[in-house]
Amino acid sequence: MSSYTVLEVVQEGPIRHVRLNRPEVRNAFNGAVVEELSHAFGEAGAHAGTRVVILAGKGPSFSAGADLGWMREQAALPVADNRAGAERMARMFLAIARCAKPVVARIHGHALGGGTGLTAAADIAICTHDTVFGLTEAKLGIVPAVISPFVLQKIGAGRARTLFLTAERFDGREAERIGLVHRAVPAQDLDGAVHATVQELLGSGPAAVTSAKALIRSVAGLALEDAIPVTAQWIAELRATPEAREGMSAFLEKRKPGWIA
Repeated sequence: MSSYTVLEVVQEGPIRHVRLNRPEVRNAFNGAVVEELSHAFGEAGAHAGTRVVILAGKGPSFSAGADLGWMREQAALPVADNRAGAERMARMFLAIARCAKPVVARIHGHALGGGTGLTAAADIAICTHDTVFGLTEAKLGIVPAVISPFVLQKIGAGRARTLFLTAERFDGREAERIGLVHRAVPAQDLDGAVHATVQELLGSGPAAVTSAKALIRSVAGLALEDAIPVTAQWIAELRATPEAREGMSAFLEKRKPGWIA
């Protein structure tokens, strides 16, 4: 496993913990965080022993978004360098969303701007009731550009038309209501809720989970008629795999499949 300076990355059996580790600035991300998160999620996706990745933040908050000092430095760069930096940040969110392993985000404290973007990039996000979210960029005279594709996938264009423009803050209950997070729970129940979700993921076939992520991407934009050949071929190939045969045999034989310890 690589070494990191602004992340804490720990492997516990099949679970890889990736924790933002700049608590003194509420885990606001700068160029180093962008680079290390991109690498960490590429590494986790390629690691055969990892089955679930938990993304979290150390200290009182998950992430306050982009470090404003770093953003000002980026703005002062030549146009081409400014754009290249923005693209690196966009690809960091993409690395999380496209990670071959399921990503569970543990959200607490503040998840503002890019922190909301990190929440949206995860497959499953669980937060506390009092987590403070916000697509706050317009208050700074900018827009949530690079995170917009990920946020729109979770909350839709209708809600984004309000939240992008007002830049208002909202709590975990509202985040659950609009679909940004999977579940909002009392603060004392956060770790238990994350653990329960991880156990559900570990109960699913690892190759099936990876395939399910790819299936969603492939089918989401297709018309129903156009989806038929894609989905028929998908299940025909998948149900002939050793993992599928093991899963179906285990169910019929009333035993646990081999991927459950």
